[in-house]
Amino acid sequence: MKIKLNGKDHSLNEATNVETLLASIGLAGKPVIVELNKKALFPREYADSDLQDNDQLEIITIAAGG
Repeated sequence: MKIKLNGKDHSLNEATNVETLLASIGLAGKPVIVELNKKALFPREYADSDLQDNDQLEIITIAAGG
C-alpha cells in the first residue's frame, strides 16, 4: 500500500492506522498535528483512523521555543 506522507510517497507493508504509523516513524507520544485527507484528527482518533491506499497524511511536529 502507498500513501503520501508530508507530500512524499511512503510505502506500507501492511494495513495500519495513524497511531501505529506515528510509532513506526518515532513520533509516538510526541506533540504533533495530524491531517488525514485534509481533515485534522484529534489524538483520540489516531487508533481508529485506518490508512487506505493513496491516503494523504500530513504530520506537523509542535515545538516550543522563545
